[in-house]
Amino acid sequence: MTCKEKILSNDYADLILNYTRPGEFAEMVDLDYCIKSLDEEYNIAYISRQELPETSIGNYSYSTIPDLYGLMQTFQAENLVEMGNIRIQNPPLALQGRDVIIGFIDTGIRYQLDAFRDEQGNSRILSIWDQTIQTGEPPEGFLYGTEYTRDDINNALSAEQPLSVVPSTDENGHGTAMASAAAGSIINQGLAFRGAAPQADIAVVKLKGAKEYLREYYLINEDAIAYQENDIMIAVKYLDNLAIAHKKPLVIVLGIGTNMGSHQGSSPLGDYIDKISNQGRRAVVVCGGNEGDKEHHYSGTVPDNVEIRVGEGTTGFHLELWGCKMDEYSITIRTPGGEITPDIDFRGDTDRRYTFLFDKTIINMSILLVELRSGEQVFFIRFENPTPGIWSISVFPSTQSLRGDGKLNMWLPIEGFIDGDVTFLKPDPEVTLTEPSYAERVITISAYDGYNGGWFFESGRGFNRNGLIKPDLSAPGVSVSTALGSRTGSSMAAALAAGCIAQFMEWAIVEGNAPLVGGRTIKNYFIRGAVRESNVIYPDERWGYGKLSISGTFETLARL
Repeated sequence: MTCKEKILSNDYADLILNYTRPGEFAEMVDLDYCIKSLDEEYNIAYISRQELPETSIGNYSYSTIPDLYGLMQTFQAENLVEMGNIRIQNPPLALQGRDVIIGFIDTGIRYQLDAFRDEQGNSRILSIWDQTIQTGEPPEGFLYGTEYTRDDINNALSAEQPLSVVPSTDENGHGTAMASAAAGSIINQGLAFRGAAPQADIAVVKLKGAKEYLREYYLINEDAIAYQENDIMIAVKYLDNLAIAHKKPLVIVLGIGTNMGSHQGSSPLGDYIDKISNQGRRAVVVCGGNEGDKEHHYSGTVPDNVEIRVGEGTTGFHLELWGCKMDEYSITIRTPGGEITPDIDFRGDTDRRYTFLFDKTIINMSILLVELRSGEQVFFIRFENPTPGIWSISVFPSTQSLRGDGKLNMWLPIEGFIDGDVTFLKPDPEVTLTEPSYAERVITISAYDGYNGGWFFESGRGFNRNGLIKPDLSAPGVSVSTALGSRTGSSMAAALAAGCIAQFMEWAIVEGNAPLVGGRTIKNYFIRGAVRESNVIYPDERWGYGKLSISGTFETLARL
């Protein structure tokens, strides 16, 4: 079986490895596998599941099993004015993202639309890497999917049936909407629609869906759109390589997120995009998610009793409990019918399984006293066929007294990943930004309503669990104009922000005014130019350092 076949096969597990060179891995194991190296730290291994232990955190480290990410869109041209974008597009600055690449890692793109063509009708899309199509050639150095260049796309546009030449498209529309909001061409003399950076080059990665064994492990709703962390990391590597090949600055924008993880930016994806953000001529923009009102986060102090409401028709879900570095916690779980598990702590086996006499629910649990990346205790709990009603999780110290602050946090999966109504009875709307938006060096964007200036109630909120300031800025995310009509969600806010950053990169890098800037420096420029209200104390858990204003950023520069 070839590496491509192993990558695509559900019979092969995807594992994120760090500090392991491919040659060293070959010496360490005698398995049926292939491996893709991302950099000096991260490698993605594809190993026969028949030769591996069962998928569980107890059998692997927490971060080795890829997390699953979903789209940050709520299902339901003035916003550019709100951010000062139109003013900067016009003379005297006339910044429209020229010679800057904006890269989208999402559901693909409908490349035939006028929003992605120039005045001559040619494509402004530099390339599409479709991870879902295996009939063509993958990008150089990559092992799966098919890459389509600008020449390929232009040939398709001149054909009677474009999809017969370049069969990649966007069935969902999320990626297309994001790309058009960030970089859509000015069409109909700019009266009907325009993107934030209408002359930027566009690069697209259409992600392949998550493998079935991971969907089963995480008990993901069968209808949910879910993507694997390792495929996203490889997509970031591809866009970085593309920018190097074309010698152009790059903005990567992520409109996807997850509730899995420490919410401290310590995931492999968070760490990897942090490294990309730390480079010159690169910036990564991440949406803050739409989990602010979903009742999927709980915070408290041990000892505590956490209640979860499970609705009818729920076939399964998982949750994560993250503790304090200095403390060890134990838990008991009480069913709606009153049955209680014995005390569960970190001692003995790291994987546990519990069944009940009067209840058909099966609970599988993995417990790590020290999660490798964060250093914290983690309980990963899977509920199969949960009985509807109120479930209770009692959390108490494993030792006689607490040595730390006794804090605990729990997260349920993002909206759409659960096939029923599962919420905390006493939720906490703070620390509800989705990962990887807690990565320190990326530019994290929350969403507000650009029409009335008010907060978008679904938008995720910060700070992180240790007080790191996130989000960085807020941008309009309600009824954003796109080539597919108006769209709402934090992903739209991130797209608009990415377009503004492309404008700034044109001025700074392409025009040579600050040629060495990278993501961290750009973030600080934008923080200085942000709009701040007199009745808010900044930085704020919702607004970060304020409302993004590209015109405000240039006004700040003019005063220097």
